[in-house]
Amino acid sequence: MSSIELTPSQKNILQELVNLHRQSESAVKGEDIAEQVDRNPGTIRNQMQSLKALQLVEGVPGPKGGYKPTSNAYEALQVQNMDEAADVPLKHNGEAVPSANVEEIDLTSVHHPEECRAEIKLQGSISEFHEGDTITVGPTPLSKLRIIGTIEGKDDTSNILILTIDDMKAPVGDVEK
Repeated sequence: MSSIELTPSQKNILQELVNLHRQSESAVKGEDIAEQVDRNPGTIRNQMQSLKALQLVEGVPGPKGGYKPTSNAYEALQVQNMDEAADVPLKHNGEAVPSANVEEIDLTSVHHPEECRAEIKLQGSISEFHEGDTITVGPTPLSKLRIIGTIEGKDDTSNILILTIDDMKAPVGDVEK
């Protein structure tokens, strides 16, 4: 599929649909999306028509109806839709966040130890995270990496938390010479 250019609003709505659908594993009502993105339900309905035309969303009729993301939606958001994704835990101000799973960790400016940052892409809503909050990521499945940082900002349209890294640990094995 070719790359689809979405507006920031469409991307935000689609990302929230994916988040809510992952939590419920059923059709998501437009009102629930509207509440999460702080928009009017009518605006959500209008945007969903555009997203349906782009084959990113399918409508589910009936009383338990709503919207479901298509496989194209995951591709457009560059989100992996894995049935059994590895569990990478996340703590928010010391409390486990079972509804969130770390999808990707991007270490930026590692070459500058005093200003090391990380971008943490989550599966799950980031609406409850705020600047200054403490985040603990990991341990990751393979390297057992654990990152502790402070939220410096967030990108709602891409579901990314931007952290200043306070501490980073990974077990180090024997170094070959």
